[in-house]
Amino acid sequence: MQIIKSIQNRIYEIRGERVMLDFDLAQLYEVETKALNQAVKRNIKRFPEDFMFRLTLAEWQAIRSQTVTASKSANSMRSQIVTASQSKRNTNVTPYAFTEQGVAMLSGILNSDKAISMNIAIMRAFVEVRKVLLQQNDLKEQFKNIIERLGEHDVQLNQIYDAMENLLDEKAAQRKWDERDRIGFRK
Repeated sequence: MQIIKSIQNRIYEIRGERVMLDFDLAQLYEVETKALNQAVKRNIKRFPEDFMFRLTLAEWQAIRSQTVTASKSANSMRSQIVTASQSKRNTNVTPYAFTEQGVAMLSGILNSDKAISMNIAIMRAFVEVRKVLLQQNDLKEQFKNIIERLGEHDVQLNQIYDAMENLLDEKAAQRKWDERDRIGFRK
């Protein structure tokens, strides 16, 4: 379970896709990033744009700034891993991002036992992330329903308050009528 949590910390949301970066995958597979990328380039037909893409410089800087913030605030293991793995990286070259399908395709080109077991763990981590997102969407829908109900209740409560005000106004008017000075014949 700990490995799945570690993997989940390496899944980013970029361009509306959940992806893992080449250096994180290389570290999990216990290979050099360069070797991973060479294997991908030798099998580039297996990696269309929706399976793998290179990050833009802006996307890469955004991820790096998130990592620096995380390391300063939480001193987390994730930030230490990224810092260590990025110390050797040429920062002018942006990393490749692999979607879930791209990671699955990696299993076909990396055949070591470690790569196979890691790929299984990564697929499980993607499934767990998807479950969490579905639960969040479910909660959002429930909150939306509650807000709608509260809006309906507000309307109903306003109607009750208006009716009560009308009754109080009628009682006040009746009291004024009963307490007024009588004119005319008195017994």
